[in-house]
Amino acid sequence: MPTLGVKRDELFKALNKEYTEDEFQDLCFAFGLELDEVTSEKEIISREQGDDKAKDASDDVIYKIDVPANRYDLLCMEGLTRGLLVFQNKMIAPKYKAINPGKENIHKLLIQPSTSQVRPFAVSAILRNITFTKESYQSFIDLQDKLHRNICRVRSLVAIGTHDLDTIQGPFTYNAKKPEDIKFKPLGHDQEYTATKMMEIFEKTHLRPYLSIIRDKPVYPVIYDKNGVVLSMPPIINGEHSKITLNTKNVFIESTATDLNKATIVLDTIITMFSEHCKEQFVCENVEVVYPDGKSYLYPELSYRKERVSTAEINKSLGIQADSDKIAKLLTKMSLTSTLVDDGKTVEVEFPLNKITDKLRIEIAAAGFTEALTFSLCSREDISTGLRQELGLKNAVHISNPATFEFQVARTTLLPGLLKSIFHNNMMPLPLKLFDISDVVVKDDTAEVGARNWRHFCAVYYNNTSGFEVVHGLLDRLMELLETKQDDKDGYQIKPSDNPTFFPGRCAEVFLRGKSIGFFGILHPDVIKNFHLSKPCSALEINIEPFL
Repeated sequence: MPTLGVKRDELFKALNKEYTEDEFQDLCFAFGLELDEVTSEKEIISREQGDDKAKDASDDVIYKIDVPANRYDLLCMEGLTRGLLVFQNKMIAPKYKAINPGKENIHKLLIQPSTSQVRPFAVSAILRNITFTKESYQSFIDLQDKLHRNICRVRSLVAIGTHDLDTIQGPFTYNAKKPEDIKFKPLGHDQEYTATKMMEIFEKTHLRPYLSIIRDKPVYPVIYDKNGVVLSMPPIINGEHSKITLNTKNVFIESTATDLNKATIVLDTIITMFSEHCKEQFVCENVEVVYPDGKSYLYPELSYRKERVSTAEINKSLGIQADSDKIAKLLTKMSLTSTLVDDGKTVEVEFPLNKITDKLRIEIAAAGFTEALTFSLCSREDISTGLRQELGLKNAVHISNPATFEFQVARTTLLPGLLKSIFHNNMMPLPLKLFDISDVVVKDDTAEVGARNWRHFCAVYYNNTSGFEVVHGLLDRLMELLETKQDDKDGYQIKPSDNPTFFPGRCAEVFLRGKSIGFFGILHPDVIKNFHLSKPCSALEINIEPFL
């Protein structure tokens, strides 16, 4: 859980009220935060660097506040105070807006094909007529650092660059070159170096953890302006030429990434937090990003969407009895501006992963399948030889001291759990139609903990006949529920597959917008035997997170 440190007096000034420590702790608790520690800059430096280093430090009181890992908007003073003010009905949640300055005036970021070898994605935006104070400037820098350490996964997924737009000229070019061909003056230096030399210099600095991201690549990413001035060499360092200062008025922001979705979230977060300091509050300027195939996109997205949720379902899920008006007001207090529709029976609000999971549970059960709750851990054999997957353990997270061979690894697929459920219920009348919609865990070197969860849907049909058409029909129904059509561009596609878990010629791979999300087909006889079953079985398993 990230921790935000803020000066108490600055915080209270922004909130237009002074609180006792207990009063502020109560406010945090009601909002869903925790005041973790009350300290001072002097105490912090003394603890970390010794009393000698701390003697000149400030005695200002510092509040350290624990922030939920998914609330990136609360990782800076601007977002925290805005959230608390909205929560107390002292301000209305702002409406963020991106302005397109027109074809003649819009800045462009041109992505070259060479970037596909290292970091293929980039997004960008501009903050116009911004006014920095010493405090807001430091908050701007600190937020980037916190994002880098959290959602950006130590810059491996996303790297943020911020530049004084008045010192550079567009259009800007995002390229990738051999390290010996890149030369510029890095931030904080008064001398130019090649990228090769920088890697040697930065080995002994705070930048060392990021060097391995690109060090062994044949080319390094680099962003130039119209005149060949280097803005940055992501994800390592920005250029000295375009550094922002307290006097900067127009900020050009670029985020390069290996994960486009994360990059847009990061960009939207920075824009929404610091557009507060622009002359026209909560407004930014679009940048046109042009990809190698000629397609162009405007960023930031700042997209809004409305979803309807039954107040009866909300009450049932939370175990409360609140009227529709109160529910809408509570959601609005959390910056989810909500209105009542359907004569007060429904509110319009966001639709997170857990909500779509609950919806699918109901609909799949209505299709005649029974939900099974299976173990999150399984044996090594279950996900490898049991499924005829030679590399089944490659991405598995292993338990260091398993109490039993049944729980040696975190499951990477839901299928073994359902097959075991069939074995333990084989006395039940046929057909057996089971499903599970839960998380699997896979290794991910870019993740902070080395692994990540994916929400999967899996269903099996066990009978005297294989029932391939049943799971195929279930897939069609699932896609209908997810409002996804079968087409080659924006929908889903089905292609033949030779996945060894399934019978040859009776398996298909499922793709969404060109990316594989799962498989379905008739299980191989050896898999049936490995799980001590005796009848044909068909199965479907897909990742549902890409649909969000």
